[in-house]
Amino acid sequence: MGGVPGEKLPGQYLGGWGDLGSPQQKGIVTYSLSSNRQRPLAGILNAAVFNTWRRFRGQVLYFAPPLVLAYLVMDWATQRNEYLNSKPGRLASADKEE
Repeated sequence: MGGVPGEKLPGQYLGGWGDLGSPQQKGIVTYSLSSNRQRPLAGILNAAVFNTWRRFRGQVLYFAPPLVLAYLVMDWATQRNEYLNSKPGRLASADKEE
């Protein structure tokens, strides 16, 4: 078959990824840092504390008032239920029924 020497023809194995028959790239420089020189957890505790406080402070007025209101309503309902199921409560509700 005629063609340029070294040319990849249809049906010919091109190689693995990164070696698909194209000319070698020139002028590309990559830098990396050794994995034992990196500090992936540097400052994580400090950042976690202050970031958590900042996010909490920004959201507390959205969830605290309904939570307090729900607690107060539940407390009132529990006390009212205990009163209505006690002897004085039954006497008071019996007077209203007559």
